[in-house]
Amino acid sequence: MLERKIVAERAAAQHCAELVRAAPGTAELTARLDAAAAKLARALTPALAPLAGGKGLAVKPRAAREVSGIEFDLLIPGLAANTLFGVGAEALPLLVSVDARAVLRMVDRTFGGRGTAPDALPAEFPGSADLMIARVEALLCEQLGAAFAPCPLVPLRRGGALEQLEPFSGEDNLVMVEWQVIEAGGETWPLTLALPAATLGALFAACAPTAPAGTRRPADPLARPFADLPLELAAVLVDMRMSMKTLAALAPGALLPIAVARQVPLRLADGTTLATGTVGAAEDRVALQITPS
Repeated sequence: MLERKIVAERAAAQHCAELVRAAPGTAELTARLDAAAAKLARALTPALAPLAGGKGLAVKPRAAREVSGIEFDLLIPGLAANTLFGVGAEALPLLVSVDARAVLRMVDRTFGGRGTAPDALPAEFPGSADLMIARVEALLCEQLGAAFAPCPLVPLRRGGALEQLEPFSGEDNLVMVEWQVIEAGGETWPLTLALPAATLGALFAACAPTAPAGTRRPADPLARPFADLPLELAAVLVDMRMSMKTLAALAPGALLPIAVARQVPLRLADGTTLATGTVGAAEDRVALQITPS
């Protein structure tokens, strides 16, 4: 039997750590959600204040936790401002629920009241609350989009009762995070977000850890493709003001007294100043000698 060594035809592929790194687990994603929830709380405080009692409003996040779909259904009251958002291109479900009494207090303030809500909640929101719910929904969409950028969120549908939306399967395991909103008058109400693990992964898919800064090299402006890019430069010799009366009176042969600045800016087409210099001559041509900044 002949024996010989097996020699590879070419070198084995070497993949970077970012490509072979395992997808983050639920625990890691939940920790990221906690960080995003704290960021969102800071943004929601001034955003909600005009609607929820003005100065003195506070928004405090609670730690994210895993719940079953059935457990979540029991946690949301029979009447709440529920909005189902779609996350990313696949429109994965994310639900936000706003306390019903908080919405009714916002409506009362809008109509000049002191911000009171009835002790007994109605079976459904009155028509006067529709515009306020849409306003709160738009506010939350904007703030959620900023907190979880660059993953886009789109409102899909809303409803006062959770069963109207059917956002999740009863068998889904969800991750839930809640913020306690404390109004200046002392009223406290919950703002709740829930989403399946798949949606949570999509939210942070674009936020994968990047290579340490020490492993990166700055781009060389003298190397391709940057070195071959044409740039249009302009030396601004004169920047002057004149009245509309003087401008209207201009005619061939008119003389305008001007003074060339000592330091002439050299600018890109977008107005960015690259350098400054003094005007002179070189080989019978007007030249700009760059001076140190």
